[in-house]
Amino acid sequence: MKKYYALLSILILCFCSTKEQETEKSPAHKAKLSVAVTHTTPIKIEKPFLEHIENWKEYKLLEEFAVKFYQTSPNEALSNALEMKSLVASLKDSIKPTIFNTPSFNARINVLFSEAERLADITFIPAIKTIEISNQVEKTLDAFSALNAKINTVLSQKKFEDAIGVSSSFIGLDTTKMDPISRKTVAVFDKKIKTKSASKKKAIQTKSVLPDYKNTKRKKSFQKLKLNN
Repeated sequence: MKKYYALLSILILCFCSTKEQETEKSPAHKAKLSVAVTHTTPIKIEKPFLEHIENWKEYKLLEEFAVKFYQTSPNEALSNALEMKSLVASLKDSIKPTIFNTPSFNARINVLFSEAERLADITFIPAIKTIEISNQVEKTLDAFSALNAKINTVLSQKKFEDAIGVSSSFIGLDTTKMDPISRKTVAVFDKKIKTKSASKKKAIQTKSVLPDYKNTKRKKSFQKLKLNN
């Protein structure tokens, strides 16, 4: 009896597997592979910071190519997946602007590479579902968006540090777009600036109320000389 149930289970599994493969090869499935899907557009590099990356050719190539995935069909996504992986690999191995050569920034690139690699890998899976392709495209674009957000954060910090002594609100930094660590750093700088300004203001006020002993002494000597005469 046990052998009978085991044989029946195997037959059911084989039937289900065959049925799924037939479904994936059906005209309806092929039609879905050609339907364009609109994905979340990644965060853009802020205009004031574009000059810092204009000579980073590996990034520029990736940025231009990534547009192909903003609205794409699963078929188109798969056909562009290998080139996407290649461009991300080039970015990973490229000579980055010095300001981006940090562990946290490299971590964002590594995440992007992992997602692009996964997208390229599914091109070799025969029975891949359209929803799985679209989900992986979305993950890859999310990773690219996170990289762009990091670029904006790093350059915002640089802008602030270059203008140290001036409040972040005065130089127009939008701290709402920064990650928690960056916002905390900016808050510390702002606090130091306010404390420094308050101390300076207090010193000026104190100086203004202190008597000018040198002039006072001269004035008393002059009055004494005048009385004696």
